[in-house]
Amino acid sequence: MKARLAASAALALGIALGGSGCAMLTYQATTEKYDASDGVSADVGALDVRNVLVVSDDGEEGNLVLSVTNTSTDDETLSLQFVDQGDTFEIDVDGGETVSLGTAEEEPLLIENLDAEVGGLVSVYLQAGSAEGVEIQVPVLDGRLPEYEDLVP
Repeated sequence: MKARLAASAALALGIALGGSGCAMLTYQATTEKYDASDGVSADVGALDVRNVLVVSDDGEEGNLVLSVTNTSTDDETLSLQFVDQGDTFEIDVDGGETVSLGTAEEEPLLIENLDAEVGGLVSVYLQAGSAEGVEIQVPVLDGRLPEYEDLVP
């Protein structure tokens, strides 16, 4: 009788370990970082730049939409340069704060000589302090979607 009980316990333990152990070997999509929205993201030094996109109806003038979070306690400045257009912008972000630009509630950051196709990408170089800069490919969207119709310049 004790042998059957021990065998049953061993079998139950084996099933429990086998069923839970496969998570150690299987790819877990929830651990993968990705951009859940239409914009792109990048980390530049202590600055987390999120959901960067340009909204434009004609590809000539655009509204740059983004959020920047400063993860340090020091004030930082983010420099953005549109590689092909040459336009440069600077955004000051206080330590521990988040700045959002281009949204319906915030002042738009207008790019007047965008010269890009709607549905295409523009190259933007990001730099913060002495940290190594990064170039990102930013999507250019129009106001067809309801969430962007108020963001068209």
